[in-house]
Amino acid sequence: DLVFIVGACDVVNPAAIEKKGTPISGMPIIMAHRAKTVVVCNIDKEPGYSGVENPLYESNKTIVLLGDAKSTIEQLLEELKDTPEALGT
Repeated sequence: DLVFIVGACDVVNPAAIEKKGTPISGMPIIMAHRAKTVVVCNIDKEPGYSGVENPLYESNKTIVLLGDAKSTIEQLLEELKDTPEALGT
């Protein structure tokens, strides 16, 4: 399985459930860290509004695509459109 995250930090930050005493401790999150593969598309790897580092960004199962999300996704879709799977072959 795969989860694709665009422009989110705090709402997918496992520190909310794994670390005590942070501004996001106890906050409900999207459990993206449970996926086998995580793709993060974000402008940078800086902490979100809370200021809490996101360990998901450093995980071995995470691919981080830095930069403008719109242009990054457009480029990714362009590269994928001619794959054999996309062509149905």
